[in-house]
Amino acid sequence: MDMSETALHTPAVSGRKIGDVILEVKNISLRFGGVKALTDISFDVREHEVRAIIGPNGAGKSSMLNCINGVYAPQEGSITFRGNTFKHMNSRQVAEMGVARTFQNLALFKGMSVLDNIMTGRNLRMKSNLLLQALRWGPAEREEIANREKVERIIDFLEIQPFRKTPVGRLPYGLQKRVDLGRALAMEPQVLLLDEPMAGMNVEEKQDMCRFILDVNDEFGTTVVLIEHDMGVVMDISDRVVVLDYGKKIGDGTPEQVRSNPDVISAYLGTNH
Repeated sequence: MDMSETALHTPAVSGRKIGDVILEVKNISLRFGGVKALTDISFDVREHEVRAIIGPNGAGKSSMLNCINGVYAPQEGSITFRGNTFKHMNSRQVAEMGVARTFQNLALFKGMSVLDNIMTGRNLRMKSNLLLQALRWGPAEREEIANREKVERIIDFLEIQPFRKTPVGRLPYGLQKRVDLGRALAMEPQVLLLDEPMAGMNVEEKQDMCRFILDVNDEFGTTVVLIEHDMGVVMDISDRVVVLDYGKKIGDGTPEQVRSNPDVISAYLGTNH
């Protein structure tokens, strides 16, 4: 991958205040049989920042996100979220604590409308029992109306109002990615994990997605952790970057520090300078 990919000229990260550490990954190691996916990985994420995880294909980036959001259980290490340390949590526990996730491969309900797909992100916020929800009676009806209003605001925010009733499967890929982001935002996360949110997009679609990520970070105060291959994007929108290669950490710092790190240059360019 070329470290010199064209930057997208997105707006600079605004003057929001970066807070204390909200998430800490400490000495995480993950194996599948005899294959080491991650080896002794440690880094932290500060509140309100955009934290990027980069690395060549097979570096362990998605595996790292899967450990954070409870899909994988690492053999060693711990993850601390808001001062609470865990060896392993399941995905529902992680979501209930305020961590939402999008996936590299879209897992949307293609036959359902944009609005209904994003509504599925509100499930954890539903307090009424299933019978009341099914009957749409009393508190359940009021709750659904309130949740629908929140979803409509997300649809407005992501500028997909014309497609709110359209089955997701009929939308262009870039808009489907936007719906996936909307579903995660519907959970009102404190930390948003984005797995290659711009994969497969053209330059214009990437510019739009960069803008939405920065707006989520700035206007909602949401902490963002993202995996991204486009180095122009990473250097434009990230506060700090951690670099993985073959499941090991080879760099960590500001975009400028990472850009000049000899180990990172070697891993990306296949050179020794």
